[in-house]
Amino acid sequence: MAVTVPSDDKAIAIDLERQATASPREQAGSRFEPRGLANPTPLGLLAFATSIFMISLINLQPRGVKTPNIIVGVLVFYGGTAQVIVGIMEFVIGNTFGATLFSSYAAFNLSYALIFIPGSGILAAYTDPKTGALIPEFDQAIAMFAWTWFVVSIVFTVATIRRSLVIVSALAFVDITLILLAVGYMLDSESCLKASAATGFITAALVYWQGAADLWGHTTPFRIPVGSLKKD
Repeated sequence: MAVTVPSDDKAIAIDLERQATASPREQAGSRFEPRGLANPTPLGLLAFATSIFMISLINLQPRGVKTPNIIVGVLVFYGGTAQVIVGIMEFVIGNTFGATLFSSYAAFNLSYALIFIPGSGILAAYTDPKTGALIPEFDQAIAMFAWTWFVVSIVFTVATIRRSLVIVSALAFVDITLILLAVGYMLDSESCLKASAATGFITAALVYWQGAADLWGHTTPFRIPVGSLKKD
């Protein structure tokens, strides 16, 4: 037996189906509001600061901790993966500087973490098979790694001259930190390595400052000065 649907109910059903399948612009009774994108920069800055803080901390060997593997997780997920996402988002919103900076330092953190992952074979290649100790060539290889990233960092430092005083200072201290690391490993200088940890902490503090300023400026009534260098 056929079921007769009241005309009013049928009209409502048709209207509901039309609204469900219509695009947001076509939906009746609601104005289309394009969704904005969140600012990815604070995440990138905080991930950057945390990574260099951890690297500097482990270089000081606090409480007798000499094995650096504890930083691998932070470098892979926060300093690496999170900054990769930030770099992609910076591309999406059209920020060439942020996209290049965060993607590059994500690669730095991931490649540095890879050194200490056994499956990569990097440490094994620099280990004496008889004694199990790292050969002197390992320190020279790390020095080469640091020198290479120093060159990249210089490029970024020059690119920040129209950003803010805080971020310019942070990148300048990244340069100094990388130089000290390179010299420390190249010359087996403990004092240079300790000095690199100190400048690394200064870098982290400055980047944390900039990250907090960017985040709190959107979510709290606090406004942290960063010394803007942008032209009016």
